[in-house]
Amino acid sequence: MNHIPIPKWLVPAIGILAFIAAVGGLLPGKGQPYPMTNFRGEQVIINGSGLYQWDTVSSAAQMQANDVVTLALGLPLLAIAYSRARRGSLRGQLLLTGTLGFILYTYITMCFGAAYNQFFLVYVALFSLSLLAFILSMMSFDLKTLPAQFSHRLPRRWIAGLLFFIAAFLSLAWLGRIVATFAPGAVPLLENVTSMFIQALDLGIVLPLCVLAGILILRRNAWGYLLASVALIKFLTLGVAVSLMSLNMARVGATISAAELIMFPAIAVATLITVVVLLRNISGRIDEGEKGQEVGFPASLQE
Repeated sequence: MNHIPIPKWLVPAIGILAFIAAVGGLLPGKGQPYPMTNFRGEQVIINGSGLYQWDTVSSAAQMQANDVVTLALGLPLLAIAYSRARRGSLRGQLLLTGTLGFILYTYITMCFGAAYNQFFLVYVALFSLSLLAFILSMMSFDLKTLPAQFSHRLPRRWIAGLLFFIAAFLSLAWLGRIVATFAPGAVPLLENVTSMFIQALDLGIVLPLCVLAGILILRRNAWGYLLASVALIKFLTLGVAVSLMSLNMARVGATISAAELIMFPAIAVATLITVVVLLRNISGRIDEGEKGQEVGFPASLQE
């Protein structure tokens, strides 16, 4: 890996702030849900309690599900990956970068999608710090040697196919929701937000990167190995989060399509299997690197 200076306090700071944000979102509060008509004429139910008291019941269910996944999966994975990456593990660094991508995506959505609350500056700090850490982590890989670290048995076609499938699913799911708003007199299902920010992120950034990563890994391009690895790890954590969001929304009686209720857990399972296969097909030289013999990590993290 390249010796890119990553401040050794950066990842622990992200972990601490994410822990605070997630616990704060799960703490119970006084109050009851109540109905409201938003400025577009849409009938919504406001949560009325806790940190997400100004969000709808549906939005609060999604954010609290994400808080659970952050505590139960995201932060433990961040800690394990950070520890292994400090010892020079390429597997650890890939896991760390993908997990940082999950945290970055999560708190971009919290900054722009959650109703303003007392933790707004925490969300902004997590957005900023995870973006910085993600960029520096991506820069730490040695692209010249990266393809050689993966076994020739790596199922590149399967990985590319899964990425293309995720891109196609996101296209159909989100464009279908957007096109429905074109009908005369249609009221967009926006609840307490002003625009489809999740769809903007997925269609504008996530979808093109999935397609690009799939094409490049088929061509054995170094960027393909890196982008595909990071995307799969990010989709693993995000897939689990969205699956739990869907279940929690169904629990509170919020509207959720059957396709989303089935497809997101299926994507999470497929991604988990693919991530395991990916990590198992990193060559033996990385095993040596994990003992600190070949694969270096930024010097600032080794202090």
